[in-house]
Amino acid sequence: MKLKQTLSMAAMGLCCLGASAQEINMPIIQTKYTADPAPYVFNDTIYLYTTHDEDNSEGFNMQDWLLYTSTDMVNWQDHGSVASLKDFKWYKGNNGAWAEQVIHRNGKWYMYCPIHGNGIGVLVADSPYGPFKDPIGKPIVWQHEHWNDIDPTVWIDDDGQAYMYWGNPDLYYVKLNEDMITTSGEIVKLPKIQDYQEGPWFYKRNGKYYLAFASTCCPEGIGYAMSDSPIGPWEYKGHIMDHTPRTRGNHPGIIDYKGKSYVFGLCYDIFRLETPRHAERRSAVAAEMHYNEDGTIQMLPYFQDCELNQIEPLNPFRKVEAETIAWGYGLKTTPRRAWGTHSTNQIVTNIDENEFILVKGVDFGKGAKTFKVCASTHLMGGTIELHLDSKSGPMIGKVKVGNTKDEYIEFETPVKNAKGVHDLYLVFKGGDFQQRNLFFLDWWEFTK
Repeated sequence: MKLKQTLSMAAMGLCCLGASAQEINMPIIQTKYTADPAPYVFNDTIYLYTTHDEDNSEGFNMQDWLLYTSTDMVNWQDHGSVASLKDFKWYKGNNGAWAEQVIHRNGKWYMYCPIHGNGIGVLVADSPYGPFKDPIGKPIVWQHEHWNDIDPTVWIDDDGQAYMYWGNPDLYYVKLNEDMITTSGEIVKLPKIQDYQEGPWFYKRNGKYYLAFASTCCPEGIGYAMSDSPIGPWEYKGHIMDHTPRTRGNHPGIIDYKGKSYVFGLCYDIFRLETPRHAERRSAVAAEMHYNEDGTIQMLPYFQDCELNQIEPLNPFRKVEAETIAWGYGLKTTPRRAWGTHSTNQIVTNIDENEFILVKGVDFGKGAKTFKVCASTHLMGGTIELHLDSKSGPMIGKVKVGNTKDEYIEFETPVKNAKGVHDLYLVFKGGDFQQRNLFFLDWWEFTK
C-alpha cells in the first residue's frame, strides 16, 4: 500500500484544523509498520527493537524483528530486519514473531522472542545489529499447557541476578543464570495485578522496581506497579497513559536517556492516515514522561497530545544514511547488503513526486558549501530540492539524479544560505515522463 501525503482529519481526530503530522506527536517510524517497541540505551545511543506488522496484515502477520537507532529521539535510522523466525530452526511456522526484548551483558546481545504457541526463544549476537543466532536450539521457556508465554522483559539487577517476566493474561517470572540462556529455579506465577493484561516492562530506578504493562484490553492503556523487591509483591499505582479509543492495543518500553525519561508504546495512527477501519498495522510512538518525588509516574495524555522534543542537533557534515528520518510518510526502505557479508544498511525506496524526507534540527554551523548524495536509478530519475524549515521553505540547493544504469553514483551540488540549526526537507521532484519510483537513496552529506 502506498501511503498518501495528506492527513485524514476525521480519521486522525486532530484537535486543530490544518495541523500537520510534523506539528503533533505522530509515530516515530513511518516507512514500515512497527509494534511492541523495546528501547535499550548503550554507549549514548538508543537501540529500538520492534516487531513488524506486514503491509498487508489484517490480523497479526509478523515474521521478523527490526532495529532503529537514534541519539536525539526524533531522527531514527532504520537498520532493517536483524532477526526472524527463520533463526529458530525448531520452529516450522511462518508467523508469530511477537514482542521481543534485547539486553546486553558481558559483550553479548541477547534477544528474547516469543513465538506464540511455542514458548519463548533466545538469540545471541556479538553486535546489536546481529547476526543473531540460537544458542540452545529450543525454547528457554515453554509451558505447554497454555499459550500465555508471550511478551518477555528482562532486567539485570545490581547484584548481577537477571530476571525475566512475561505473560498474557497471567504474569510469570523466572531467574536467569549469568549465561542469560538458561534459567534458575522454578517459574513463578504471580497474583493478579489490577488492570494487567500483557506486555510487561520490568526495570529498576532509584532503588525502586517498576512493572509497566499494557492495561486491560480493549482499548489498552499503559498501567504500572511498583515494588521494593524484584520479585514483588507488586502494588498497582495507576496509569502512565489511560485507556483511550484513539488506539486499541499498547505495549510499553521505558528508558532514561540523557537526563530525561521516555515511554514508548504503539498505536494505529499511521494506518489511520489511510482509513478509519481496523487492521493490525501498528506503529511505534514515544513521549517524554516524568516521575514524582516519591517515584510514582505522572499520567500522560494520549501520545499525539504529548511532546517529543529533539535532545541535540544532527551533524550534517558526515555521511548520513538516507534512512535517517524524522518524517518520511509514503516512503519505504529495503536492504542494500554487501555480497557475502552481514550488513543492515538500508536504502530509501518508493520515492514519488512531491514526497520528502524530514530530518529535524540539522546544525549547519557557520555554513555549508556543498551537498552530496549517493543514489541509483534505472529510469529517468528526478531532482532533490533542499528546503529549510518546511517543505516550501527557503531552497538552499537542488541536485539532479539522472540515470545510473542501476549503479550507485554520487551527485553533488553547491548550496547557499545554510547556516545555523534548521529542519531539513529533501523534497523529491520528477518530470513529465516519470513521477513515481524516481530513484533509490543510500546516503547524503554536506561539506563546509
